[in-house]
Amino acid sequence: MSVASPFHGLSAFPPTPADRDGRVDTEALSRLLERLCDAGVASIGLLGSTGIYAFLAPEERRRAVEAAVECVHGRIPLVVGVGALRTDQAQNLARDAEAAGADALLLAPVSYTPLTQEEAYGHFLAVTEAAKLPLCIYNNPGTTHFTFSRELLQRLSDLETIKAVKMPLPVDGDLAGELPALREKTELAIGYSGDWGAAEALLSGADAWYSVIGGLLPRVALALSKAAIAGDSGEARRLDALLQPLWKTFKEFGSLRVVYTLVDILSLTQAELPRPLLPLGPMDRQRVLDAVGPLMTLESELKRQSLL
Repeated sequence: MSVASPFHGLSAFPPTPADRDGRVDTEALSRLLERLCDAGVASIGLLGSTGIYAFLAPEERRRAVEAAVECVHGRIPLVVGVGALRTDQAQNLARDAEAAGADALLLAPVSYTPLTQEEAYGHFLAVTEAAKLPLCIYNNPGTTHFTFSRELLQRLSDLETIKAVKMPLPVDGDLAGELPALREKTELAIGYSGDWGAAEALLSGADAWYSVIGGLLPRVALALSKAAIAGDSGEARRLDALLQPLWKTFKEFGSLRVVYTLVDILSLTQAELPRPLLPLGPMDRQRVLDAVGPLMTLESELKRQSLL
């Protein structure tokens, strides 16, 4: 297990390569993780949304965690998603991650019937009782259709092992206002997803960027996050401007579809979107290719510089 903080800096979320039947390709997963370790990201987010956790059977999720722990081998903190519809399933996934050697957990309030605030609290409490790893709240209302009140976040922050929250970008864009309001209620480490807002979130004082693109182009994402955390707004916004064409495809097609297109474009591995999701058509794929071309060049240049 790593002793570094899992909830600060760039947390890179790779896809989980799997075949049409949902069988995880652990060798391909290890190759993706090795790239992240080599780049030196702050943490790895395994089995997040782009890691298709919701589409994988519990035994496949367990295989993915075991393979990841073996590959990463304590070099970088490994944060494992344990979201599930049922509380007992989430508890079992948390126990599996802890037993395998994960460093931290990421829990989303997955639901079919929308949860109440009290139901969500009970769900999180039960998972913290099942495993004692530090836990990050996954606030993802666009997918789960559940929104955490600030009062609920405050209650959850009082639980011993809950240490962080992964927030969506504020609808009104008021990061400068939201961060102080959250910190007034809790002592949680506050990070953001929504890659297109990462630069502004970090420049506004967020603790972490939970990054989709960091899972595939880690050096580009790391350069942006380091510049923003250091307060170098000029460099952070310059890099963010280079990423804008890609952010547009994320917004239009959904980051998961774009990520699987990028996996193929970057020749990283063979991976299929879980059905019923379908790959992008030729014209949309070309848009992604055009957007990522300059970033591939930059990723290679940053790697070359790191070797000098």
